[in-house]
Amino acid sequence: MDLLLTKYLKAYISYEKLQRVENYLFPEPALRETLLNAVVHKDYASGNPIQISVYDDKIIFWNAGRLPEELTIEQLHQKHPSIPFNPLIAATFFRAGYIEAWGRGIEKIMDECRHAKISPPIIQNQFNGIQVKFQSEIDWQKDDDKNRMAMNDIHHKKLENTRDKIVRLMSKSPDISSRKIADILGLTKKAVEWQIKRLKNDGILKRVGPPKGGKWVIISQNIMDEHV
Repeated sequence: MDLLLTKYLKAYISYEKLQRVENYLFPEPALRETLLNAVVHKDYASGNPIQISVYDDKIIFWNAGRLPEELTIEQLHQKHPSIPFNPLIAATFFRAGYIEAWGRGIEKIMDECRHAKISPPIIQNQFNGIQVKFQSEIDWQKDDDKNRMAMNDIHHKKLENTRDKIVRLMSKSPDISSRKIADILGLTKKAVEWQIKRLKNDGILKRVGPPKGGKWVIISQNIMDEHV
């Protein structure tokens, strides 16, 4: 996932004081969940690798496999049972913490896109496999003020959503580590620590006790109230 973000995906660069911030067209947790789904549901007997096609305005994931007979593409967008094509891989990912809950992969992808204020991906049966396409509404060929404003809007909404998620995780589990938060949100540990520093500077939270064995205390509920 890090290779995809750092080498292949185009990012809009901005700065928060001295901190360089890279803003991608699509939310990282949604891309991460799509890739995990491809690994879990791939038909490995086909011999075909998972394919990721990156363009200026879209990214397409494809993996060999098929939906269970009990499910349709339309039903994926609704509450549905978890029927992994490779249950042993799914169980391993779940125990490792890469999957938070069974049968919530598509729901999580849609939630992340909704929070980022972008269109959800298009899921289709294509070429004896499942294709997931994220399409941007921003034209990278036009480097004008409108596009810069659109990317700035995505950036600020992304920051708000990330800060909100961090505070909610800390409120639910006061002893949670920055590494665990990074794993859950699909971010780097450094990015989470930077957000925590900003939250502390803004008077939203504080750390009580030592780095190991301490806990987070939410000082202000404003950030949570704004997103209720």
